[in-house]
Amino acid sequence: MRRFECIGRAIVMLALLGMSLGASAQGFPTRPIRLVVPDAPGGSPDQLGRLLAQKMSETIGQQVIVDNRPGAAGVLAADIVSKSPPDGYTLLITTTSIYAIIPGLRKDLQYDPFKDFIPISRIATASNVLVVNDALPVKSVADLVRLAKEKPGALNYASAGVGSPAHLAGEMLNQLAGIKLTHVPYKGAAPGLLDVIAGNAQLMITSPIAAAAHMNSGKVRALATTGATRNPVLPSLPTIADTVPGYDISQSWGIVAPAGTPPDVIKHLSDEIVKAMSDPAVKERVLKTGAVPVGDLPADFAAFMRQERTRLTDVITKSNIVLTE
Repeated sequence: MRRFECIGRAIVMLALLGMSLGASAQGFPTRPIRLVVPDAPGGSPDQLGRLLAQKMSETIGQQVIVDNRPGAAGVLAADIVSKSPPDGYTLLITTTSIYAIIPGLRKDLQYDPFKDFIPISRIATASNVLVVNDALPVKSVADLVRLAKEKPGALNYASAGVGSPAHLAGEMLNQLAGIKLTHVPYKGAAPGLLDVIAGNAQLMITSPIAAAAHMNSGKVRALATTGATRNPVLPSLPTIADTVPGYDISQSWGIVAPAGTPPDVIKHLSDEIVKAMSDPAVKERVLKTGAVPVGDLPADFAAFMRQERTRLTDVITKSNIVLTE
């Protein structure tokens, strides 16, 4: 009899524990959430993160606190979050570099961008803009391709560094258009743009925000944008794909949590993020950053991440891009 009583008490305790865990998940969140941003204050991930954190803080009953952790193209921030408790209270703004580019360049990562994280939602995407030195005798992508074929290797394109999205954008153009542009890496977009203006490099693919002032002053000429469809921030510009079929490279940002985070917590967070990114005021402010708000389901974001990883790893492999540092 005593044995059966012990078994009965154990069953009751397990049932109560299950109820407790369920109630905990249903009541999520009960304390502030930390959103780790892989960039310094003022950068695109930081701007998007603060917009999202502000809106979610209004709706979930707890503060969402931005924690800036710049360094190593996002590797530092990703490593921190991958080792955090899987309870939904530490999240990461992941970027194209973190989940699609860096894994193809580095074999020494201490985390796996897919196995160690659970996608929650993509929050925004942005196609970049192809700009050329104003003195370069081209008015369109077709003109640029023609000139590049006439002078293989003679045209330099600037980027924010080896393995940066701008670097891959230039190499994708080389591959799909059958041309040879010479890559010149810089320590950031700003010095690269200045050398395009000076004529030391002839062109660059960069963000509309970074290039806007120089485009408006006429110091560089915008030819096209890099996405599959026109960028709503620059609706008058054609896409590179209009001339070079299949060309499509954009930057995207999304939210992920450590692997092992409970499914109901992931769903709750996803619902809140989708709601936040659908808010008219948030959408308007995101568009002003040069990005387009998204807000999708975890499965959709996961599929998008894998597709981008495959496409960009292919560019890295075919171009034989190797990090030198």
